[in-house]
Amino acid sequence: MNLLPDFKLLESRRQFFARGRNVVGHAALAHLLGGTAGRLLGEGAEASARHASHFPAKAKHIIYLHMVGGPSQMDLWDHKPKMADWYDKDLPESVRNGQRLTTMTSGQSRFPIAPSRFRFSQVGSNGLWMNTELLPWTSKVVDDICLIRSMHTEAINHEPAISAMQTGNQVTGRPCMGSWVSYGLGSLNENLPAFVVLVAEPTNKEQIQAISARLWSSGYLPGEHAGVSFRSGGDPILFINNPPGVPESLRRAQLDGLNRLNEITHREIGDPETHTRIQQFEMAFRMQASVPELTAVSGEPDSTYELYGEQARKPGSFAHTALLARRLVERGVRFVQVYHNNWDHHGNVAGRMPSQCKDVDQACYGLIQDLKRRGLFDETLIIWGGEFGRTIYSQGGLSRENYGRDHHPRCFSMWMAGGGSKGGTVYGATDEFAYNIVENPVHIRDFHATVLHLLGRDHRRFTYRYQGLDQRLTGVEETRVVRDLIG
Repeated sequence: MNLLPDFKLLESRRQFFARGRNVVGHAALAHLLGGTAGRLLGEGAEASARHASHFPAKAKHIIYLHMVGGPSQMDLWDHKPKMADWYDKDLPESVRNGQRLTTMTSGQSRFPIAPSRFRFSQVGSNGLWMNTELLPWTSKVVDDICLIRSMHTEAINHEPAISAMQTGNQVTGRPCMGSWVSYGLGSLNENLPAFVVLVAEPTNKEQIQAISARLWSSGYLPGEHAGVSFRSGGDPILFINNPPGVPESLRRAQLDGLNRLNEITHREIGDPETHTRIQQFEMAFRMQASVPELTAVSGEPDSTYELYGEQARKPGSFAHTALLARRLVERGVRFVQVYHNNWDHHGNVAGRMPSQCKDVDQACYGLIQDLKRRGLFDETLIIWGGEFGRTIYSQGGLSRENYGRDHHPRCFSMWMAGGGSKGGTVYGATDEFAYNIVENPVHIRDFHATVLHLLGRDHRRFTYRYQGLDQRLTGVEETRVVRDLIG
């Protein structure tokens, strides 16, 4: 008669050897300290090792504002006044140089130049040229902003491009940046997740780009480091409240019993996801008290809404989301990922850009100023940008009032503020068509390495062992920290 439990018959070779490692040492330590204490000691030592900085960190938190779809760099940050003389003329082949196009414009017979129709002005102590017509509030804080005009990527379509920007790889399934930060830095508040995701609703919904939870997946990292998504309406998290008639004491007793069963399973099988489940149940229980207070923005003073704008009173708006991001960071959340949709401007740039910018303009200004007032700006890195840029030529027809722009991975603009970034910096340059980089290129891998550096992590040493390899956010390709972006 076979007395082996079924799960041991089904376990993999890797699980079998994993159960046997360090068995003698664990047995001795368990005898001295007790089983639970021994387990906690081992986990605590491992966590302390990975949370140790490689060098002093400048940033403790990140608020990543991702403009889903790819904002048009030449309409916002990369002023190209000479393009006015090129209106409706074809983009020279010597500029495009046979570069790959999407199927949305590869069949066009012409590539007519569409200059930006918006007003640019010089602002700030460095005389930065930017769109002051659509971003008047942001223009007031350009001395706090580190603008990169030479970002580039290989991905030309949204899904692989967003994946590359979020996870460092065009293939989905890797851990995103927020999960890496959660894994490497840990939490500052045991009652809230280390990594929170907020999705803001755009005012204009002309062309919504699909996003999904795989963008904030923990990939091969332990599941506890996945992003926790807060909803914009109703309960911030589904089922966060106890069912009617279930008091907190009964819920606590249920969880204690369930956790004991999961602990038995974890000791027998060694599946890390069992331990993740225990931690998630405990976090959910603690969040029942912390989340309602966190999301009660109605208690904010009027001075807060003077900063962010009246839209901040509307749940789900970008301004409301930015305010929530500040409240999360204030309470110790390490990484807040914000998505704002409808930046995929294949048509009607002149009609859609004003509403998109109005959604984010004052809110970004308010976030920077609010963090400053609370002494959090120097330790909080704000990131603003999309997954790629847009083409200088028009997709489809062209008129001064109605034109569109296709995807463009060769160059685009992003900015950072706070968290040790070098405010008042303009880094990199593109040609007069905003089509090719001519100075100081920054690949997204370089950007990731720089962000990790600001967090006190060496991207080459910040790894996780998976499938026999030391995996990294920045991969194995040649990568550099862009030190000119660091204050």
